[in-house]
Amino acid sequence: MIEHRDIAVHGRVQGVGFRESVRRRACRLGLAGVVRNSSDGSVRIELEGPPAAVAQLVEWCRRGPPLAHVERVEVTVGVPRQMAGFRIVG
Repeated sequence: MIEHRDIAVHGRVQGVGFRESVRRRACRLGLAGVVRNSSDGSVRIELEGPPAAVAQLVEWCRRGPPLAHVERVEVTVGVPRQMAGFRIVG
């Protein structure tokens, strides 16, 4: 079973290595998707993978890397799209 999540991470999350940290962690967990900075200052993540791995990344996003200060995480369930690989865009 594959799950899809759209995640918006708000706070001090740009310019602190958040996207690269997400990419590395997602690859270790076997997740597919993309991560990007948003013009509103948040980081947006689309990801797919096994439920346990998805849950682990979502939980990690609530803390982020050491220099980040996460204020809020919004998670939306989506329909799997057969994404492949995990990359930083934008």
